[in-house]
Amino acid sequence: MNKQVALITGASQGLGLEVARIMASRGFSLVLNARRAAMLEEAAAELSRITEVETVAGDVSEIAEQLAERALFRFGRVDVLVNNASTIGPSPMPRLDVYPWEELLQVFRVNVVAPLHLTQLLLPQMKMRGSGVILNISSDAGVNAYPGWGGYGASKAALAHASRTLAAELEGTGIRVVSVDPGDMDTEMHRLAEPGVDLSHLPHPSAVAPGIVDRMVERMVAA
Repeated sequence: MNKQVALITGASQGLGLEVARIMASRGFSLVLNARRAAMLEEAAAELSRITEVETVAGDVSEIAEQLAERALFRFGRVDVLVNNASTIGPSPMPRLDVYPWEELLQVFRVNVVAPLHLTQLLLPQMKMRGSGVILNISSDAGVNAYPGWGGYGASKAALAHASRTLAAELEGTGIRVVSVDPGDMDTEMHRLAEPGVDLSHLPHPSAVAPGIVDRMVERMVAA
């Protein structure tokens, strides 16, 4: 029960899966979440060969409480929270002046509210130990204005600001909060964002994940 535990959302493919693979190789137990149950179980079958794995399938904006409860029931702790799950909304992405209202709300629920909710649920046990890392995956679309990316970009800007605020509020507790922009990658989500565009020149998530994990480990050592 003293083994360190990482909870990773959006972990069935792409960056989330690559981060999970590295964390498993470094001895972390894993709690994995993704919307697609079959893909999530495939990831768990692979990773359970080298570490303990708990899975909770579902939209994190709907099951954050269940996810936190399962993690703490199984392992008694979560040392690292990786809020990686995201949605781009409709594909192709609409302009803000015609963005369907309910779909825009869902983008913010998944990309901002759910990570904050999950953070709230896991912070008490981190505070008790005086350590923990919360990593939120951001995007340059949250900084730069790209036509058509307004819904996704605005949600990522909000997540980045929430991350900075949490970091300031938690200063001195031993808990580190960081927002990381992984850059453009060849992922399914990016292909949905720009249907028909050749993304083969972009890096694969497996090339990006090591730097992100190293940054998390640095924060844990710094704490």
